[in-house]
Amino acid sequence: MASIVHQCRLFFIALQFFTRMPIPGWVGFDPSWLHHASRYFPLVGVVVAAVAAAVYAGASLLWPAPVAVLLSTAAAIYLTGAFHEDGLADMCDGFGGGLSTERVLEIMKDSRIGTYGAVGMGLTVALKCALLSFLSVPAAIAALFIAHPLSRLAAVSLIWEMEYARADGKAKPMAQHMSNREFGIACACAGVPALALATAGMLPWLALLASVTGAALAAWWLGAKCLRRIGGYTGDCLGAVQQVAEVVIYLALLAFFHHGLWG
Repeated sequence: MASIVHQCRLFFIALQFFTRMPIPGWVGFDPSWLHHASRYFPLVGVVVAAVAAAVYAGASLLWPAPVAVLLSTAAAIYLTGAFHEDGLADMCDGFGGGLSTERVLEIMKDSRIGTYGAVGMGLTVALKCALLSFLSVPAAIAALFIAHPLSRLAAVSLIWEMEYARADGKAKPMAQHMSNREFGIACACAGVPALALATAGMLPWLALLASVTGAALAAWWLGAKCLRRIGGYTGDCLGAVQQVAEVVIYLALLAFFHHGLWG
């Protein structure tokens, strides 16, 4: 029983760290919990997906798909405080404008957004909205429940495989080594919703396989760039991986829909 309560605490700590949502007062806080809470990052994605899907489903009853998608995306961004979008922008600025490891890290730490960051973040959000707008309502809802947890699992894989590149930073408390067991929990948090959707017939198995493959490739590609440029990852890199993996998943799912392989 005590172990279950502790796991609930870790989930709520992750929810508080990655979203604006309030958590129950009984959860409390201990700094040592932070680096274990990252195992529930994909489960936080399920919560974000539920909010985004609810807004999308409600808005689609009143307005055309592009409007519903914009409102859904705005709700998800508000819920997360643009945490991941900010990371993507910082990584674009740092990797685009920095030549040395030290300069890349310095630029990424700057709170201002430059040209690379503005273009990268703008195109990514626009592409997400465009991709979701072409899906039917049931398909878009399924896509949200696949992409949000799975893209966060892609980000968690960097914590599992790589070292943190800074001596300090906002993600440092959660950037300690992740055990295989903890990564397994993260995989289950992303995998159970995906398998449930596929089993229920809301998502073709091949589309699920394509989504997982796309997310894995996004994590591998960006992880390799991070390792080559800065010798590890930062919190901004995790945000960038989440955003890119989310877009890749939508691309994979829309490809199935566009070619008549889904619905």
